[in-house]
Amino acid sequence: MAIKKINASASEKEALRPSGSNEGIKLKKELGLLDGVAIIVGVIIGAGIFVSPKGVLKNSGSIGLGLIVWVLSGSLSMIGALCYAELGTMIPKSGGDYAYISEAFGPLPAFLYLWVALFVIVPTGNAITAITFAQYILQPAWPTCEPPYEAVRLIAALITCLLTVINCYNVKWATRVQDIFMGTKILALVIIILAGVWVLFSGNTDNIQAPMADTTTEPGFIALAFYSGLFSYSGWNLPKAISISMPLVTIIYVFTNIAYFVVLTKDEILSSNAVAVTFGDKLLGVMSWTMPFFVACSTFGALNGAIFASSRLFFVGARNGHLPAAIALINVDKFTPVPSLVFLCIITLVLLIIEDVYVLINYLSFVEALFTLLSVSGLLWLRYKRPDLERPIKVNIIFPIIFFVICLFLVILPCYVSQLEVGVGLAFIISGIPLYLIFIYWKNKPRWLVKSSGKYCIITNCSLK
Repeated sequence: MAIKKINASASEKEALRPSGSNEGIKLKKELGLLDGVAIIVGVIIGAGIFVSPKGVLKNSGSIGLGLIVWVLSGSLSMIGALCYAELGTMIPKSGGDYAYISEAFGPLPAFLYLWVALFVIVPTGNAITAITFAQYILQPAWPTCEPPYEAVRLIAALITCLLTVINCYNVKWATRVQDIFMGTKILALVIIILAGVWVLFSGNTDNIQAPMADTTTEPGFIALAFYSGLFSYSGWNLPKAISISMPLVTIIYVFTNIAYFVVLTKDEILSSNAVAVTFGDKLLGVMSWTMPFFVACSTFGALNGAIFASSRLFFVGARNGHLPAAIALINVDKFTPVPSLVFLCIITLVLLIIEDVYVLINYLSFVEALFTLLSVSGLLWLRYKRPDLERPIKVNIIFPIIFFVICLFLVILPCYVSQLEVGVGLAFIISGIPLYLIFIYWKNKPRWLVKSSGKYCIITNCSLK
């Protein structure tokens, strides 16, 4: 349930090609099976599993509750995926939550989602992934301490800009990057799991003798533990991948964390900003260099997939008149949504300034949970208001109810243990209301105001397919 959760149509990479003269410039699907699988794996298994274990353990307090959080996060993501499968087939439009909220509750809530997605959800997720890449690539150079803040942010900024350029220049380059780096993340996790199993069956169980020791009972901190856990499952809104991907990813994540807990002490995990590197240094000996290499490749691929997919959301929003029309422009030579990609890159670079990555995760997860709550509320509302609407996939009503209740829990409980992040998130959402009233709702605006909002940057003979 994180910033990288994308709708099914956006997850299928689409190349921009010139179509016939009657149809102008279109975004056409140009993906093979491997490309589709790579995008799904690249988004679901990304930076989260390499950065979130510390956050889950820190907020849950114990190994036992931490593992429970990982299992329940996977289960919740599975339920959410089922709910979004119904939404996606009932409302077959590009834009994911943006389209679902618009259909159920109208343009203002949909605009507010687009507003926070543009400035919070998408760029924050990308910033976390870029920072994770930089931390892992630099950690071997500073084996006994944290890499310098400036070095981490510089590398994160460079990789964000590089991948933005790749996505601006050529869609096929972006898909090749995804295909190449898809396997590295799986290989890194397989190494961790197999090494953990070897240690476990060797009888080294000292670190897990008292799994429930120091378990927190504070609901707010448990909710924050779920924020970190759910961040790792981002990208689950993909109906085609539901039945296989979510149980498989959950199993991989749980066994990866068991391996961490068997090999590393609780203090070692909490003091590390690159858990997999610490794991490799302790267990892999001369081959310890492989862990930061594989994790860096993994996060590189994850960031590439997220940049590609998320730019589509803003393209759709601009085409619907909810963002300056310039964002919906297409490069006529490369057939890529360059303005959308560049704008997203700039916002991501600004967010890299924030020092604590877990502040970013909490900030992101609260806003994401709030709008996910709104989307699933829309599903329940449409069940009541429009029961005859065609639903190719219709889940048992108990699933959206369970999902609604848990999302409500995740929105409310952190309010008193993470006031700053929640307050900033709410303030940013509310700040979008006057913008909507002035630039969208107000129809008889002065001409100068219309021009300043980009409304005269009209896109003609251009469509999204």
